Amino acid sequence: MLAAIAREAGLHPLANPTGSNLMRGVATALLGETDFLGRVRDAAHRLGVFEVDEATLPEAARALAPRVAVFTNLFRDQLDRYGEVDAVAGLWRRTLAELPPTTTMVLNADDPAVASLAASATGPVLTYGIEDTSVAGERLEHASDYRFCLSCGEELAYQAAFYGHVGHWRCPGCGQARPRPDVAATCVELVSERSTRLTLRTPQGELRVDVPLAGLYNVENALAAATGALALGLPLAAVERALGAFRAAFGRQERFQVDGREVLVLLGKNPTGLNQVLRTIASAGEGDGRHLLLFLNDGIADGRDISWIWDADYELMAERAASVVVSGTRAEELALRLKYADFRVEPHVIHGARAALDAALAGTPPGATLYVVPTYTAMLEVRELLARRGQRRPFWEAG
Repeated sequence: MLAAIAREAGLHPLANPTGSNLMRGVATALLGETDFLGRVRDAAHRLGVFEVDEATLPEAARALAPRVAVFTNLFRDQLDRYGEVDAVAGLWRRTLAELPPTTTMVLNADDPAVASLAASATGPVLTYGIEDTSVAGERLEHASDYRFCLSCGEELAYQAAFYGHVGHWRCPGCGQARPRPDVAATCVELVSERSTRLTLRTPQGELRVDVPLAGLYNVENALAAATGALALGLPLAAVERALGAFRAAFGRQERFQVDGREVLVLLGKNPTGLNQVLRTIASAGEGDGRHLLLFLNDGIADGRDISWIWDADYELMAERAASVVVSGTRAEELALRLKYADFRVEPHVIHGARAALDAALAGTPPGATLYVVPTYTAMLEVRELLARRGQRRPFWEAG
């Protein structure tokens, strides 16, 4: 989203859109845009926009010396690599304390783990968040990862809960609370599984835009991008044009037309993210049930530890699923999880992405939608299969 805003502002963003977010991905992106002397082409009109892995932040910050650092959220992910969220938050705080005072921090006020980073910032801080509590749930999800105050250890209280531990929070012990965001979604209308209507309050004025994506997590993404853009001095008009015309990143609410069916790919790789994906599918206006193709891989990029599937709310689909195919290197474990979720239809375990996709398409009536929910490495594989059949560019060419 931020790269799209930069393009609308007349810049040529230099990014790592394939999702390679370790230092090798950043280096490859830079190498692809330099001449034989190592100079970035058209440097006067370039803006580096890099996604970095949570544990790569210290090295990336030292190498890039960013003008702006945008933090979206902090949820448990790949426990075997990073441990619990407290460990990652500590790493981030130490990194922020070493950044120069010229770096502007853009923080999610709705995530207490991210909002707490303001205390470690050496430079300016901008915050963003959702003010419209009409879209909040009644209580925190059971899979919430960050429940306790960093300062006093008291359990946080919530006036509004959006997803995971993201919401309007405060500590009843020491009084710390969610800051009033500088950029806020004052009105959120979840129009459909294809669109969300937003009214944003910003220091530069109010903005109304229809974002062609679903889910509260994409509201937070749009807020993060808009705040990051304003921190960089990009015009509000560019934010409006870019968000209104945004196309989903590969594998993240990406749509394909295959054999008379619509295929929607939604990456799900940790409990909080997957729960939002399941809620998006559940809210789709299809009366005849949902047709699902679910993948569970345990590659290095996915995380070897798959225990997180027991904290994902597959029960949301138990009565809504019309057909289910499960695949991936840990397909049997996923099928067992669905059994304990009391799915009304029997999952079909099919190994091999191509065979699983063929079976899932065959089980989806013409004109209906097949929802594909893969972990990261499975997403790369199935997305390539769909791109070939749907005459779409490979993921490494998708910008």
